Amino acid sequence: MINSCDSTRVYDEYKQVTRSEWHKDSLVVFEVPVNDTVLNYNLFLNIRNEVNYPYSNLWLFVEIVQPDGMAVKDTFELILADPSGKWLGKGLSGIRSRRAIYRRNVFFPLSGNYLIKIRHGMRPEMLKGIHDVGVRIERASMD
Repeated sequence: MINSCDSTRVYDEYKQVTRSEWHKDSLVVFEVPVNDTVLNYNLFLNIRNEVNYPYSNLWLFVEIVQPDGMAVKDTFELILADPSGKWLGKGLSGIRSRRAIYRRNVFFPLSGNYLIKIRHGMRPEMLKGIHDVGVRIERASMD
């Protein structure tokens, strides 16, 4: 995990989707080193989409694999546009960035490398308009 002037951030990485065309069987995989098994964390999923992306949402299949191989699978809907079609993410020109909280107060029980595997759960076999997929992990506040 990393340290910087952003004091809550411990991991923040994007992976580019080739030619902004995401095949339904193509996994985006993040390897997250975890050393601290005491703190709780908030997990975010980040998407950079082109403004020509034809949907207002994005269904994702997420799998988190612990260092011992135990895995948890989940389905998550990320809303990219409001009902009127206005993009919710930030950005200029043709790309919008959207961050959504995936899980709050997550506890990592083991130290080591965790794998976060993401694939899209939309109907098209080849999903066009998704530019990047990202994962961000922050220390949860003690409130």
